[in-house]
Amino acid sequence: MRWRYWMIAMLVLAVIIAGGYFSVLKQRLKQVAQIAPKSEEQVRRELTQPTSPGVSEPIGKAKLFWSSGAGDGSLMPVNVDLRFSVDPVLRSKQVLNTLLAGPVDAELRTLPPDAVLLAFYLLPDGTAVADFSEALATATPSGIESEEMAVDSITRTLEANVPQVRWLKILVHGQEVDTLAGHLDLTRTFSVNAKATPVPARPAVAQESAVPTPALADAGATGGAASVTRKPAADQKLTPNAPGGKLTTPSAPSNKP
Repeated sequence: MRWRYWMIAMLVLAVIIAGGYFSVLKQRLKQVAQIAPKSEEQVRRELTQPTSPGVSEPIGKAKLFWSSGAGDGSLMPVNVDLRFSVDPVLRSKQVLNTLLAGPVDAELRTLPPDAVLLAFYLLPDGTAVADFSEALATATPSGIESEEMAVDSITRTLEANVPQVRWLKILVHGQEVDTLAGHLDLTRTFSVNAKATPVPARPAVAQESAVPTPALADAGATGGAASVTRKPAADQKLTPNAPGGKLTTPSAPSNKP
């Protein structure tokens, strides 16, 4: 009979241990849920929410350009509250990251949801270099209208919020690519603001922690890309660069002594 008491005692002990284990497991599941990846809507809300009070950067109305939904490639401006940075590079990153997060209505998105802004540089002459992840080229719908709308949403957003940007060069994962998704030429620069204000000179201090991309390996101290040498006509958008000047034909050598 004694073995029965031992069996009952062991069963009771097993139930107690199991109860404690499930309690710990439940706590761990709650912790995992708290660190789960954020949804696209959560990221968008965090990007568009003003930061905590006490920060010196003022809250302003950022004008972002998303699809109008008309199906004709047109864009519409949407005002979003952002705590703007006074630095043009940081401000450009703020508005572009918010543009990438997308509007509330996902159908009005102009850029792929998986696209990420890897780096942003601004040359003293107003040429900006925006380096995006490969998703910009691989996930943008192929077609001249959708590709133009994607780039135009970027240029118009920069024009409306960062007056120092005059031209834009787009890289994909640090490299110059031929087209965005098979149609729009990305080997050139795009006009942003013909009346851009000069970029203030930066002091000779260490640059941001981001490592320059391969296409920017020969960039100057201001963080620009050496490959950016072409500029389009200042009064046009999404148009080819103006042709370079012709070289003077060398004169024939003289036979006179």
